[in-house]
Amino acid sequence: MIRLTKQADYGILLMTQFARAGMGAVFSASDLASRSGLSLPMVNKTLKLLSRAGLLSSQRGVNGGYQMSRDAGAITLEEVIAAVDGPIALTECHEHGAGNDCGISSHCPTRLNWGIINDALRDSLAGITLLQMIRPFLGAKSLPARERVA
Repeated sequence: MIRLTKQADYGILLMTQFARAGMGAVFSASDLASRSGLSLPMVNKTLKLLSRAGLLSSQRGVNGGYQMSRDAGAITLEEVIAAVDGPIALTECHEHGAGNDCGISSHCPTRLNWGIINDALRDSLAGITLLQMIRPFLGAKSLPARERVA
């Protein structure tokens, strides 16, 4: 089964809280834990990962907290998932920069196809923004196909 980790799912959930509030909204970790129903330690850990990836910025102090570093329409699900879980890869041999070699990669008959499938998945997630996630895909049985840029 292919499934997002809980933490990636929580990262998307937290980022949609920011998207709903709009650019410039500031939340403390405890505010987000309360709003989302997640534990404060999990929220803290996830916010740190999102901040480290540059999706959130943080400010200390009385009026401190976290806020989106870019508009919700400019942050994709691929970015959020990669910030929390690392590069998106369906198979170990396609983790970007990981240098993974299963021992049969030089003569693997499926390696090329898995690469194409992996790219398609990543492209699909890169085509969905946080802004789209807070709006229902009304009447859509599937997401509209994106035009590929050559």
